[in-house]
Amino acid sequence: MKFSIVVNMDRFSPQTEVRDVAARCLELVKLADQGGFEVAWTAEHHTIEVTIAPNPFTLLTYWGQHTKNIRLGTAVVSAPYWHPIRLAGEAALSDILLDGRLEVGFGRGSYQYEFDRMAGGMPQGEGGKYLRELIPVVKELWKGDYAHDGDIWQFPSVTSVPKPLQKPHPRLWVAARDPNTFDFAVKNGCHIMSTPLQRPHEEVITLCNRFEETVRNNPQVPRPEHMMLRRVCVYDNPDDWEIPVRATTNFGRYFENLFRNLGTVKNGFPEPVDYSVVADKGDYAPQALHENMIFGTPDQVIEKLERYKAAGVDHFLYGACFGLPHEVALRSLELFNEKVIPHFKNKTEVKSIA
Repeated sequence: MKFSIVVNMDRFSPQTEVRDVAARCLELVKLADQGGFEVAWTAEHHTIEVTIAPNPFTLLTYWGQHTKNIRLGTAVVSAPYWHPIRLAGEAALSDILLDGRLEVGFGRGSYQYEFDRMAGGMPQGEGGKYLRELIPVVKELWKGDYAHDGDIWQFPSVTSVPKPLQKPHPRLWVAARDPNTFDFAVKNGCHIMSTPLQRPHEEVITLCNRFEETVRNNPQVPRPEHMMLRRVCVYDNPDDWEIPVRATTNFGRYFENLFRNLGTVKNGFPEPVDYSVVADKGDYAPQALHENMIFGTPDQVIEKLERYKAAGVDHFLYGACFGLPHEVALRSLELFNEKVIPHFKNKTEVKSIA
């Protein structure tokens, strides 16, 4: 099993310096680099302090100056906020500055709050049509001169300047949960990143089965990778399980505000909605979160991840930032590096020798 990590700059109070947030995120990325993670990812979001990411390529390029081996990726660029010419050029320049370590993840966008400000109030669910038009266009622009006359964008013959360092282009990913997006991603040569959200392990199996069915239905393309995201907290003392459960519950209240427009946002800080209006309340029950998230001691986390591997997950995405105290997040990653990754690495080496 491969491991990647998503690190987002999050700030919950104006008393916290943004420079301190950036420094803490870099500390996590450097530790992931040392631990053998394959990719460090960061999001794109606008006007909200809980995820400070107006241009992920800027942050990835900064991380690239302080890391050696880890690849660096967008998880994800929101398709409705980009013109394909701009995206092709910015991603290509980032790939050059990163010496060919860029990964590009695409998504349709998530928060209705952002769509009301960045996409003219378009319903969030309509972001998929932008995603489906954007990816093929960007790939063509990376090849050379290309004219486009689509439903969303139209432009005369032009090419990406510069071109990516990686040939033919950086590895591409699509954030997907529904069958149609799975199918589009595979048909267009993209790998898939999915998330079971806060749902039970059955959702992991459902997404893995969906991936396998999609692959079977598209035998004409090379098999892609399937990466799955869950929030992670590894701790020494089993009694500490309430710390990440409390953090993810509180973070969910911000998410519900932004996703469903249930509360206000003042000067970039969302109001956490009352727990009584949180959707799927059962998913936020403390015991359910403890079971469903990758929370536990190293042995407990290994046991949970073995279930993911058995379900067919070949690439696990470690969700690092959801309001954890920094010292807890740092210790969690240290334990993951020291105890969890070696378990799976050693099993792979033994299997290959056999």
